[in-house]
Amino acid sequence: MRATFETLAVAALVGTAQLVLSAVGLGGIFALSMPLTVAPWTAVTSVYAHGSIGHLLANALALLLVGPLVERRTTRPRFHAFVVGTGALAGLAQVTLGGLLGPPSAVLGLSGAVFALGGYLLAGNVVSATLFDRLRLSARAQFALFGLAAVVLTATTAAPGVALIAHATGAFCGLVAGRARLLDAR
Repeated sequence: MRATFETLAVAALVGTAQLVLSAVGLGGIFALSMPLTVAPWTAVTSVYAHGSIGHLLANALALLLVGPLVERRTTRPRFHAFVVGTGALAGLAQVTLGGLLGPPSAVLGLSGAVFALGGYLLAGNVVSATLFDRLRLSARAQFALFGLAAVVLTATTAAPGVALIAHATGAFCGLVAGRARLLDAR
């Protein structure tokens, strides 16, 4: 569980920095928003930043459920790259597509990456691999199925203020990566 705990430690450090910087009015410098050229580092920092202690604890609990299971199959560098990559991609999808659908907003949190880790577990296990091999679905049909699964998974977390586009993006990326066994070290 080393990489999972390291991820949580970074989130705690960023959370502490948020609290300290909030005292001088700079607590929002970790949040991802558009245009990205203003603060490009937020594509990464937003993954580890959270809106509240409750937000951090919810994401930490979810990460503790799925992170160790993914860790068993991969290396620490791959795990961290996957968390940062899928978290950043999910955040970028949220601020980009969310801005097209409504007023622009900022996003932060590990949930996009956590959904990706969960999606990886769903699509990257032996049972799923056997099922997909037997069904012989085309790549297009698999993508459509993953899109539908991502929407269903996301609907389970639907609530006001939740970054639904980020959750769906993370889940979709994780499902595709799991099917390709992108993280498997073997």
